[in-house]
Amino acid sequence: MKFKTLAFSALIGLGLAAPAVAADEPAKTVVFRFADQGDALSMDPHSLNESLQLAFDGNIYEPLVQLDKNLKIVPALATDWKQTAPTVWRFNLRRNVTFHDGTPFTADDVIFSYNRARGEGSDIRTYVGKVKEIKKIDDYTLDFITDGPYPILPNVFTRWYIMSKKWCTENRAEKPVDKRKGIENTASFKANGTGPFRLKSRDPGTLTVLVRNLNYWGKIDGNVEEVDFTPIGNAATRVAALISGEIDMMEPVPQQDIARINATPGLQVLQGPELRTIFLGMDQKRDELLFSNIKGKNPFKDKRVRQAFYEAIDIEAIKAKVMRGASTPSALMIAPGVHGFDASLNKRLPYDPEAAKKLLADAGYPNGFEVSMNCPNDRYVNDAEICQAVASMLARVNVKIDLVAESKATYFPKILSRNTSFYMLGWTPSTIDAHDALYSLVASPGDGGQGQFNLGAYSNPKVDELISRIQSETDDAKRSAMISEAMKIHEDDIGHIPLHQQALAWGMKKSVSLVQLPTNDLFFKWVVLH
Repeated sequence: MKFKTLAFSALIGLGLAAPAVAADEPAKTVVFRFADQGDALSMDPHSLNESLQLAFDGNIYEPLVQLDKNLKIVPALATDWKQTAPTVWRFNLRRNVTFHDGTPFTADDVIFSYNRARGEGSDIRTYVGKVKEIKKIDDYTLDFITDGPYPILPNVFTRWYIMSKKWCTENRAEKPVDKRKGIENTASFKANGTGPFRLKSRDPGTLTVLVRNLNYWGKIDGNVEEVDFTPIGNAATRVAALISGEIDMMEPVPQQDIARINATPGLQVLQGPELRTIFLGMDQKRDELLFSNIKGKNPFKDKRVRQAFYEAIDIEAIKAKVMRGASTPSALMIAPGVHGFDASLNKRLPYDPEAAKKLLADAGYPNGFEVSMNCPNDRYVNDAEICQAVASMLARVNVKIDLVAESKATYFPKILSRNTSFYMLGWTPSTIDAHDALYSLVASPGDGGQGQFNLGAYSNPKVDELISRIQSETDDAKRSAMISEAMKIHEDDIGHIPLHQQALAWGMKKSVSLVQLPTNDLFFKWVVLH
């Protein structure tokens, strides 16, 4: 997987060097000011499995292993790891690491973070769910025992951030913030990680300030000393802030503004592929939909209805008119570049509204029906516009959509509580592997985070069996064949309706050098302001 690095060669020589200043002139703090259309909803790294929050919190907190600039697994809080038995992984922890408050990092913090991440209210159980037990060998050695062979365990840990047992206990933050129930604690607004930046101040929805962790154990390629993050929901205001010089970088850039920014002296738009797949989900479990005029039955339990919705959506029109060409239509729940992607399966059903009407009629809905659709309006570029387009297309086959487009702050608690009948969501596999999407989005909801984000409760026993085998298979050819088989069954079932992958578009000053990853992560330790 390739991604773009701006002026990366300049990073090597710069290091942390500051420009020369006169003896009587104090050195200026290097401040990186950036804006996003939404906010990181919490500083609690276990509270919400959402890209922006995990990316932002990933500058404060760290996992045992992490992805480098080439999306390869490299050491973080663990220095090395190996399988000592089919169900045992031994991790050696990094020594002489401290949390931001000066507390030493030890095995006890990992064990605490494991119990916290798999406990009530956690939104990241999927990353630790296959771990049955952790055995402490000593303060810097741990054995992770899984409930079966699990060769991909290190890959799964890249989004599991380690917290301080001492700090969480003293601040009554032993349990994660629970967005579904509206439960907050100290970890919502304060933070204490081991990462290259520490939290200085937090004003939710307005401004969050990070400053350099001067005691960081690792290498920092950039020269940024302070990060000022401002959520700016209005796209026009966000673009204006960049053009006026109020901010150094913003994302996402609306497609209609890319040419304008590129034509502005001193500015540019960095575009690249994203591994996130946007899709639609439908409640396939309840006997009666929560938000529909159809009483006593659930239309989405009928494959013909799901297929009608699929064939009513003109994905090429969405690509041309909404995304302005900056999307890749998909028939799969994973993107090209994700391990296990099978191009032979990536063929969408045809856009055919007449066939959709017939399917609805055959299913007993000749006049269609009405249903609510939940959609975020501050998470992805054009997210609300995509939902509006889908609603308009479904109207042509007599399906009336009551569109509920809302901020992430209310959208996530609603859909994660499964208080939805029809919704739009996006997913980037954190492991860059198909198993992540299959386990989180497609598997039947179960223990250990299985199917945690299968919010419509799609279920197929054969798919579940394949997913279980995929996570323990070490032969890559056999594993890839099983991934394709599971994807094909899900595709034929129309378990979800994939839409597309959309391109990243970050607007910035030309004086900014950074690394744009297809995971949409922005790591401040790699940012240089010239």
